[in-house]
This record gives sequence, structure tokens and C-alpha cells, in this order.
Amino acid sequence: MNLTVVHHIPGRIRWRSANCFTRSLAETIAEKLDAITGVEGVRVSPRCGSILITYSTEKGLLSAVDALAGIRTEAAPPRPASAQRGLAPKDPDYNWWPLERYVFVRPLLPTLWNTIHTAIGSIPFIGRGISELLKGKLNVEVLDASAVGISLLMRDFGTAGLVILLLGLGDMLEKATKKKSRDSLAEQLTVRVNTVWVREPDGSVRQKSIQLLNDDEFIVARSGAAIPVDGTVVSGEAFVNQSTMTGEPLPVRKAKGMPVFAGTVVEEGEVDIRPTGSVENSRLNQIARFIDESERQKSGIESRMDHLADAIVPFNFLLAGLVFLFTRNLTRTASVLLVDYSCALRLSTPLCVLSAMKEGTRENILVKGGRHLESLAEADVVVFDKTGTLTQATPRLTDVVSAGEWSEDELLKVAACLEEHFPHPVSHSIVKAAREAGLDHLIEAHDSEVKYVVAHGIRSRVEGRDIILGSRHFVEEDENVDVSVMTDDIIRLSDQGKSILYMAHAGKLIGIFGVEDPPKENAVDVIRELKGLGIKKVVMLTGDDPRTAANIAARLGIDEFRAQMLPESKAEAVKALRAAGYKVIMVGDGINDTPALTSSDVGVSLRDGTDIAQEVADVVLTANNLADLPKAIRLARSAMARVQTNFKASVGLNTLFLAGGLTNVLTPAAGALLHNGTTIGVCVNSMRGNYLTGNAS
Repeated sequence: MNLTVVHHIPGRIRWRSANCFTRSLAETIAEKLDAITGVEGVRVSPRCGSILITYSTEKGLLSAVDALAGIRTEAAPPRPASAQRGLAPKDPDYNWWPLERYVFVRPLLPTLWNTIHTAIGSIPFIGRGISELLKGKLNVEVLDASAVGISLLMRDFGTAGLVILLLGLGDMLEKATKKKSRDSLAEQLTVRVNTVWVREPDGSVRQKSIQLLNDDEFIVARSGAAIPVDGTVVSGEAFVNQSTMTGEPLPVRKAKGMPVFAGTVVEEGEVDIRPTGSVENSRLNQIARFIDESERQKSGIESRMDHLADAIVPFNFLLAGLVFLFTRNLTRTASVLLVDYSCALRLSTPLCVLSAMKEGTRENILVKGGRHLESLAEADVVVFDKTGTLTQATPRLTDVVSAGEWSEDELLKVAACLEEHFPHPVSHSIVKAAREAGLDHLIEAHDSEVKYVVAHGIRSRVEGRDIILGSRHFVEEDENVDVSVMTDDIIRLSDQGKSILYMAHAGKLIGIFGVEDPPKENAVDVIRELKGLGIKKVVMLTGDDPRTAANIAARLGIDEFRAQMLPESKAEAVKALRAAGYKVIMVGDGINDTPALTSSDVGVSLRDGTDIAQEVADVVLTANNLADLPKAIRLARSAMARVQTNFKASVGLNTLFLAGGLTNVLTPAAGALLHNGTTIGVCVNSMRGNYLTGNAS
């Protein structure tokens, strides 16, 4: 299985998968881990792809790792129809009866009947136009009403009927295509909850389909599980991460009588919940809010297209007036009114944005609005936080250097024996290195209690003499140990940007350890790809010391770095870049990165970042893969390129149709048919997807 350690302290470890587990796979995992000697407790969350174990021995942990490595993953089950009913439309999206009637039924009916039907059919269009005109607006509704009205005045009921048919089909296709894009995006964002655990009267729990849940049954939510419905806690106590609802960065205590919300996650504890709302309604309301907010956050190009579409309409009327003034020909006048630019411009651009956002969710890129998509496309500077973003945020022991008296294996074995007692990440790196080297550090090398001196190091005894392991300040200044005997090695490791631990025995320095926070495996490739996309500058901001920052920057090929930065300093650095005229993407995953994320043009966070960082970010890379950042930029640029293609096509073709109407080459009906065909064409081009894999235009 492909798992990542997201939390580890001695005796407790949590793994997370990039995918959810099926119920049968979760049961298999739980059974295999529970059977291992030394594993004291197992919790598997299918919804979160999370595995939590508590263990009493290192052997138990290693056996659990081996067992997980041998488990084969399986495909997630198909979503049942019952779980989809909240998204299923009640009525058909497409109604082709008006077209079928016009083609097959109309020729068989009396002329008088068709005339009456056309007059009645024109009422909604003329009514909308008059309504908009009374509001002081001169827009496309007024334009359509004028075209239909002129055809009726000319008693050209055949043309009027065709125009009404085309306008109706255009409205239907507009609503249906936009709805399809919205629903498809919602489908990808929705949380699929099919089964829950319920509390029986005797206190036991059993699994049950959420669709069959009774009003008097209580849902049981345990550590690592998502809460599937809005409800009230009736018993138990838990800490719940509800940042998805409230933005609170820390888990909130929930006890009897307190409300809980669908989509929030139990981090610790267990509660019984009385549902107060259905799973479909609670989740769909969140999805609707997300999509509505996304659409309200229109990109600049959407707003410009809307403005341009409205601005063109008066010129259509002016041109139509001039045509009638000079020709006195109502047919030509109607031809001019029936060809406008606004439909294609107004509709195709938001469809492009929705389609690109939908494709982004499939590619593990969650973009929270159209304006963020446009900002991604325009960005020319990328600023990275270092720890946890460019690096693994997991220290690794890289060097064990002996002063000569002890061997390197002896140094590592004793250091691991001392460090295994403490939950510090550096301690884990030393213990892990000893295990990987096959050194049995589970020995009683010391004959007294191991003491941890906060912010300094460790003190114990070996062979009746004091042994200390810790910082230079602790060893040299507090314990008066001369470290100059290893000056050359100390300088070498320091120049490599590594943190150094010092070990002394009986008052003498016997060795040093070099520890680094290694870069992520794909960080170099990501930065190279960003530069290949034309990003002018890649900057790294970090709170580390300058030597560590310089080393990481050099290894990754980063143009600029700034060290010893506080959260406020990072935000000021981002603001300075924007003031210099750059469009800035800020990538960070910690609470200390949130000021910089909000100060940038586009804030990007990772799935395993802190909750508050994901909340304030404009884009979230949901697969926790830095390689998705260049992909997000390509997606955004492709979407904007297609917007421009649609603009050129709609303006060019409609200008041609307009010229045909002016010269009487095209009848009003032919002009309306070609105009609506163009609108449908650019909309189809917007919705066809393939922003990452196909031709951008």
C-alpha cells in the first residue's frame, strides 16, 4: 500500500493514504494489524484513508509496517444510485419537443393555427425585453424582443416562428450546459457517505446504510472518521476538526448537547450523534455554497466579457437604425438585430472557467473561484515556504563522525539508545538511522536514568561515566567540553546547512551527528518545470538560518532566498514583489504562512498543510503533490487561451453574419440560425475539457 506517515510519537503512529479505503479493505487492514503481537490498538477510517495504531514494542511497529506493505489495494465500489439522488435532476435537462414540432408537426397544421402559436410564443420574449427596457437597460433581451417584434410587424410569421424556436433552444442549451458543468463539479466535490455505525439499545454498534437510518437511531463517530450529517451529541466526548465549516484552526471539544456538522472530522474521542438533517442536504448545501461563491468571484476576464457584451448592444441598435434610415427595409433591419455578439461572449467564458475547475478537481487541483484561475495564468513569480513545502519536514540523520575513540556504529547505537525515550523529531531520525543500519540499540547501555534537559540535550551514564548528547551550547558552555578537536568537521557540516548534535563521554567530545531536513524528491523537477513555463523568479522564504537556506536553495536551483523570516516578514516580502509589478503565487502549508498566503495574488496550500492554511488558500493541491503546481498553471493558461479563441471566433463569425444581413445575402432567419449556431459552438468548445491533455484552443 502507498501510505504516508502523518503523525508519529513513541507508541502511536498514524498513516494516511492518498485514496479512501473500501469497507472490505478497511476490515482486512484492521484484522491483520490487530493480530500482530505488540500492536495494542487499531483504528482504520475508510472515509479518510487513515490508519492509526498504538504499539508497545518496536518489533510490533516493524511487523505492522511489513503487514501494510503486503496488503493489496482494491478499487472503490461504485456509488449507489441512492447516494446520487441528491444530485439527480428532477426534470430532463433537454426538451427537444419545440424543434420536433417545428419540423414535423407545423407543416401539417393550418396557417392560422401556426400564426396564433407564433404570436403566443413571442409574448415571453417581448415581455422580457419590455421589462428590461423599463429598468433602463439596453441589453440582449431588448435586442431579441426587437427582432421578434419587427418580424411580426412585417407579418413574416415564418421567420418570427423560426427566431422564437432558435432563441428558445439557445436558452435551453445555455441553462442545460451550465447546469451540467455545475452538477459535474459538485459531483466531484461531494463526500460519498454510504454507510454509518449506529448504537444499538444494548450498547453495541453495527453498520447500516445511511439511507435506511431511522429517526430514533444514533450515529457513532470515532477518531479519524468524518461526521456524515448535521446533528447533536447525545453522549461521549471528542475533539472535532471543524475548520471546513468555521475556519477554526484547532479542534473543538464536543460533548453532550453540542452541535456537530457534516463534513467535519473527529480527531480524538468518540461521540454518539442524533441527526438533525439528511446527508444529502447538508453536504449539498456546502457544495452549493462553494460553487455559488466560486461563481460570484468572477475572474477579471469574465467581468470584461460581460461588460463588453452589454456595451455592444447599443451599437447593434444604432447600426439597425442606420440601416432602416437609409434602406427603409425592415428585413435588413431585422437581420442586423438578430446577429449580436453578447450571447457567445457572456456564456462561453464562465463555461470555460467551470469546465477548467471541474478538470482541476479530477487532477487533484481545487481552485476556489474563477478569478484565482486567471491569477494563476498571469503569475510570473512563485514564492515557496521551505519547511514542509519544499522539504519533507522530517529530519534525517546524514552524518555520524567519530573523534577517534569510539566507532561510528558505537556512537549511533548509544545515541539511539538515549534518544528513543523522547518524542522529538530529531530523536526519531537517530533511532530510525540505527534501525536501518541494523544496530540493536535496545540495550541497557546506561546504568542510570536518562534525563532530558529542555532545549539543551540528554544526560545519562555509560560505564560509570557521564555521557551527554545535545546542542553545542549545552555541551560546550554548560558542560565545559572542548569541541575544537573536531573544528574541521563542524565547519564542513555547518557549510552544508546541517544541524549538529554533539556527544561527549567523561568530559571529552567523542563524536558529532549531522541532521538535515531533506528536500522533497520532486522539488528540483518542479522548480525546473516552473522556469520552463516562463516563471521569471522562484523565491524561498524560511525562518531557518542563512547557511541552511543557502544550501537548500543551491540544491534546488532557487533564484533567491530570504532567511530568518517571521510570518509578518514573509507577508511583507510578498507585498514587495507585488508592488514591483509581479504577479505572485505563494505556496505554504503552515499557520505561519497564512499572512503571506493572503497577501499574494494566489495562495496555494497542500492537503496535509494546516487547516487554516487550506482555509485561506485560493488553490489546494489535494493529492499533497508539489508537482501539481505546474499542472495548475498550465490548466489556468489553457483555460484563458480558450477564452481568447472563443472571443475571436464569435466576433469574427458574427461580424461576417452581420455583413451578410446588411448586404441582404442572409435573411433574418438564416442570420439567427448561424448566430445561435456560433453561440452553441463556442459553448461546446468551452465544455469539451482537455485543458491539460488536448489543444488549449
